[in-house]
Amino acid sequence: MDPFVHETLSAKVDASLKGSVDACIEVFSKECCDEEIERLKKHNDVDLVAGIGGGKTMDTSKAVAHALKCPVAIIPTLASTDAPCTALSVIYTKTGEFSRYLELPQNPNLVLVDSEIIAHAPVRFLVSGMGDALATWFEGHSCFSTQSVNLNGQYMGNYTAYGVARLCYETIMTYGEVAKKACETQTTCPALERVIEANTLMSGLGAESCGLGAAHAIHNGLTALEETHSFTHGEKVAFGTQVGLFLTDGNPADIEKVYAFCENVGLPTTLADIGVTRATDDMLMKVALASTAEGETIHHESGVVLPKDVVSAIKAADAYGRSRKVK
Repeated sequence: MDPFVHETLSAKVDASLKGSVDACIEVFSKECCDEEIERLKKHNDVDLVAGIGGGKTMDTSKAVAHALKCPVAIIPTLASTDAPCTALSVIYTKTGEFSRYLELPQNPNLVLVDSEIIAHAPVRFLVSGMGDALATWFEGHSCFSTQSVNLNGQYMGNYTAYGVARLCYETIMTYGEVAKKACETQTTCPALERVIEANTLMSGLGAESCGLGAAHAIHNGLTALEETHSFTHGEKVAFGTQVGLFLTDGNPADIEKVYAFCENVGLPTTLADIGVTRATDDMLMKVALASTAEGETIHHESGVVLPKDVVSAIKAADAYGRSRKVK
């Protein structure tokens, strides 16, 4: 259970479990890292791991359940990433830099989402989930074009998967702004329900079954800069999507649509928006080297992607975002 959830909901959770289930509640330490997984593994006499909270809490819960060889129930209190549904945990260092993907043998046994809880969560996290979901179609399309493998590392995605990825994109583009307004007033409505489904289920199915590309690799590279650590996964992925569009010679109409959407819902469109106010060439090269490391998903894009190409694309995406702010 993540700290905010523990503070606000632990009494309700305790009351609901009392007399029916023997439970040990642990508070998540805020980073999905090997040290945290090892700490939580000490509770080895359990029948089920239940993760309650946001994306990193979900990923940690899945990793712990895998280590303990027991089922996992995922109960997201935020619609901030597609972590709830995927057979994958993103592992970071304890200081917040991307480390690796932990591929899991199966998806969570149960995902339980209450839209009322999502509607009462901070709006930033719903928007962050849209930022993560924004990448699903563009990365899936790249994987389809280059016949790259999906997240299980063995197969190409099928047409159903690409259809889900496209529907994910169309859903957040159509309903994202209305869903944000609903969340701002802590109310549920069909638009919010659709965006919750896109952020969690569609994005998870699309990413896992189609594959990842530049956006998530650039997110991973951005975590090498301490300045970005206070920003969410989805916020960095959104900027990674913009960089990816410049890197891959994206359609100008798509670039315009993506930037306009991000501006309208409040996602980053410049380096400064993710904390990097004074980017040097050395800093950008650090990001680029991490983004293009062997095995990174940026290599699912067409052609050979070099670090210098990533640096140029970051500069172009940032410059375009800044130019729109002064209009």
